[in-house]
Amino acid sequence: MLFAWLKRRRRQKLLARPFPSAWLGYLEANVASYRLLSEAERAKLRDDLRVVIAEKDWEGCGGQEIDDEVKVTVAGQACLLGLGLRANYFDQVSSILVYPHGYLIPQLEPLGEGVALEGELAVEGQAHHRGPVILSWREVLAEGRDPTLGRNLVLHEFAHQLDMQDGEVNGTPPLHDAELDRRWRKVMTAEYERLIADTEAGRPTVLDDYGATSPGEFFAVATECFFTQPLALRRHHRALYNLFRDYYRQDPAGRVEHEEG
Repeated sequence: MLFAWLKRRRRQKLLARPFPSAWLGYLEANVASYRLLSEAERAKLRDDLRVVIAEKDWEGCGGQEIDDEVKVTVAGQACLLGLGLRANYFDQVSSILVYPHGYLIPQLEPLGEGVALEGELAVEGQAHHRGPVILSWREVLAEGRDPTLGRNLVLHEFAHQLDMQDGEVNGTPPLHDAELDRRWRKVMTAEYERLIADTEAGRPTVLDDYGATSPGEFFAVATECFFTQPLALRRHHRALYNLFRDYYRQDPAGRVEHEEG
């Protein structure tokens, strides 16, 4: 109880300070979705990212410098996910590690009969349960500035963190509504199986075929598409779009149409 009160008090003091003007410039330049938000959403995003920046341990790896631009760009994209959710500052994320570009992780490839080939795998990001989120600054910056690329590393890895909040990576984040839970299981199962079939048949799809790897990756890939290609997702996967609209309590397609309109 005391710890929760102290945390609320600390956050209140933090948010009572003026928002740094330089940070606003980073948001406008590096988080393209920011311009599509309503004034209320922009205000909430600015508040949420300040909490995330203040409460995480930030570490540069492989020579990457951690400055305010890096923090605001990462946190600004991550906090897009929580605009319509209950207060969510990714409390389970202990730290955020940023590399200048992709990095290598150890990999074992089983060869049978207890023998495995040791090697390394090049990756751009990772999310660990109750541990760090690891990101490549090159991808963070490029994808944050240009959502038409159709992918977003920050959204992908922090979607995994939403998924992990119940302790499992199964493509189903904690749902607090029985009807949404029922729809989730029906729609996500059908759409995941559809992506697997499309991938195996070599058919083009709006969703990245990496989502066919597992239900957890499907949720992360679909989240990227929901925020970066909302019109295409709604047109080709309306049930999935509507499900995510109701879960995230946001309508990215509506934002795009309003701007174009």
